[in-house]
Amino acid sequence: MAVTAGRSDKAADAAGDALSRRLQIPGRRLFVGGERSVRKTLVVRTAAVLIMFALVIAVFWFDRDGLRDNHDGAISFADVVYFTMVSVTTVGYGDIVPVTRQARLVDALFVTPIRLFIWLIFVGTAYQLVLQRLIEDFRMRRLQARLQGHVVLCGFGHAGRCAAAELVARGFDKQHILIVDLDQSRIEEAAELGYIGILGDASREHTLSETMLQQARALLVCTDRDDTNVLITLTARNLAPNVRIVSRVEEAENDKLLRQSGASATVLPSRVGGILMADSIESSHLATYVMDLISAGGQVTLVERAPHPDEIGRRPFENRALVLRVVRDRHSYGFWEDDLRIQAEDKLIVIGPSIAPPDQRQ
Repeated sequence: MAVTAGRSDKAADAAGDALSRRLQIPGRRLFVGGERSVRKTLVVRTAAVLIMFALVIAVFWFDRDGLRDNHDGAISFADVVYFTMVSVTTVGYGDIVPVTRQARLVDALFVTPIRLFIWLIFVGTAYQLVLQRLIEDFRMRRLQARLQGHVVLCGFGHAGRCAAAELVARGFDKQHILIVDLDQSRIEEAAELGYIGILGDASREHTLSETMLQQARALLVCTDRDDTNVLITLTARNLAPNVRIVSRVEEAENDKLLRQSGASATVLPSRVGGILMADSIESSHLATYVMDLISAGGQVTLVERAPHPDEIGRRPFENRALVLRVVRDRHSYGFWEDDLRIQAEDKLIVIGPSIAPPDQRQ
């Protein structure tokens, strides 16, 4: 009994939360404060329907002489209420009919618009509260069924757009790049560009669960605020312990905090930009070449890969590939070190040809 009662309480709480949530309107562009919840919307619309029914009853009552009851010939108040209901709901049994010109004009010019308006309220409410939710759930299930090895990108600002474009240049299918943002205009823009967009707060576990994060290849956190990035990273790491998380950092002092929160890698755009600007004081081509290296659209590109079988045991500069750095056990070694020989477990930082199609190269 206690278990049943507990489940009933949870069901009641869930129903109460559903009624208290804000009403979802498809295709909405304008969002303002003080929006009604589902409960308030239902109350307002029900009151509007009742007022319109009362108005029609009042009009028919004052013009009851223009009606004829084919049953007993007398029109009572109950007959007026009955005639109003069957008229507004378009049932129309024909037992009570308007017989005078005035009564027919009232039905045609006054009752008909109210009838249409009430039906619009019924249909609109049914769509917003029932059909829209069912359609969205169906679309979400279809999307989740095919998501595997995708990239989740949180925040579609300038950095997010650049990251998404770079992923496409590196060969990712746009339909495997899932954008999460709180700004509806950004989500609409992402969808227009061919990406998949989910409107929601990426710091909430429910939103990230909808992205099938456990099956994702990586999560890119690209919002403009470090505190938001930390919260998203913490939530994502708790939800998907093995997913690779790359986070943007605005302030250098927050880099350690983001890594402690679970970020696999962090990127500090301001530091990268500052270094390139300082180097450009005495160089005209260094910044351009560095951007060429790190972008898939350049003439050459910088990649990280495992050693090829024929490279193992050799010095970095003895290979055909331009090996710049060898990473071993979290330590980095330069290609110029004479006693350094490549091992199978190493990671190589190599300069290679562009991986972008010729028509996408800069």
